[in-house]
Amino acid sequence: MFRLLLFVCVLLVPGTGAAQSILVLGDSLSAAYGMPVDQGWVALMRQRIEQRQVDIEVVNASISGETTQGGITRLPALLAQHEPDILILELGANDGLRGTPLPVIRQNLSRLITLGQEAGARVLLLGIRLPPNYGPRYSDGFYSIFAELSESQQVARVPFLMDGVALDRALMQNDGLHPNSLAQPRLLDNVWTQLQDLLAPAAAVVTEAG
Repeated sequence: MFRLLLFVCVLLVPGTGAAQSILVLGDSLSAAYGMPVDQGWVALMRQRIEQRQVDIEVVNASISGETTQGGITRLPALLAQHEPDILILELGANDGLRGTPLPVIRQNLSRLITLGQEAGARVLLLGIRLPPNYGPRYSDGFYSIFAELSESQQVARVPFLMDGVALDRALMQNDGLHPNSLAQPRLLDNVWTQLQDLLAPAAAVVTEAG
């Protein structure tokens, strides 16, 4: 007579539907601008995933100053190289700060989403708000782009990456545009709420034989 207690955790193996890799394509907000890279929210995301003992590769292809057009130029090669299951798009802020026409921003973000979807990735779009000095017509129009694309192209969306951070001076760097290291856990929490729905949950099966 024996008792066997077997825990089977469905992790990240081909055929389970679980994510095996995440590609983050962003600008300075995701590139840990002004701080060590390991303090940025993407690095913290990698740590959180590792703590849950799941094997997901996290690739951070974010570059400070990146625009949506720059993302379009770089994304095809990144998709071919890393074959991500999840693509996190955090672009548009630099376009908006430069006053790029809203239809151009929308078209570029749409193209980025399409490239990810055509490569078989589930896309998570991170929404951005502009400072109020850009005027309500432009700022509101800019912010609405993310919701419109989320609905029209059926992708998950974080309404505002900087929620709870942007208006708190204690969480911002001196330039008033970039979050500091204290803000990074909050940024991760904002992303995690939607990201965890894209990650296939680990399933625990208990088998007892005697």
